[in-house]
Amino acid sequence: MIKIAITEDDDRFAAQLSEYLDRFAAEQGVPVRYRRFTDGYALVENYRHDFDIILMDIEMGLMDGMEAAGEIRKVDENVIIIFITNMAQYAIQGYAVSALDYVLKPVNYVAFSESLKKAVSRLARRPDVLIQITQKGSTVRLRSSEINWVESHGHHLIFHASGGDYDTTVYSLKDIEEKLKEHGFMRASSGALVNLDKVTRIEGGTVIVNGQTIFISRGRKNEFMAALVSHMTE
Repeated sequence: MIKIAITEDDDRFAAQLSEYLDRFAAEQGVPVRYRRFTDGYALVENYRHDFDIILMDIEMGLMDGMEAAGEIRKVDENVIIIFITNMAQYAIQGYAVSALDYVLKPVNYVAFSESLKKAVSRLARRPDVLIQITQKGSTVRLRSSEINWVESHGHHLIFHASGGDYDTTVYSLKDIEEKLKEHGFMRASSGALVNLDKVTRIEGGTVIVNGQTIFISRGRKNEFMAALVSHMTE
């Protein structure tokens, strides 16, 4: 299931994009789910990494699409952004927020579907695995590349991620290790699972991940260091 945000303040264009998404899903055999936001601020407020693709209008009232994309990039480096606009001159600015593509209004289905194919192809190449976290009645989906490390704290797991910390009682650390071991994660101790991509340095018996110091247990140090060296070599 590909989750898509439609951020468009014009009802007519939003309806057209919804229709095009339904058509694309039927033609390509790709299940999609979409949700509409009427303004960039509505999308940015309480952003929870819930989407794979964002279709973003640029000219909107409370917060325009370019500003909204900039805010989203502060917490989510991986979501695919496609701008839907009648202002081609914004294309250069799109590089600053790593936009995948532009589709010009009035939107032509062929151009739109080609842009979506490109996005779906990029999603397919991602090595990420998604972890669904339930906390305080809400659900958040984290990509493995967004997770810095996972801490076991009593009956809770704390996911330290690029968008913040997420506390859950749904999983055990062993559960998460099984899900993430093929994606560059390694136990530093019985209570810490580390994303090796996020390691910045080793200091004695500790590892520094995103500015946080994590203890490496004596019994796991040799295995952890061997995995880190192998990961860096790859």
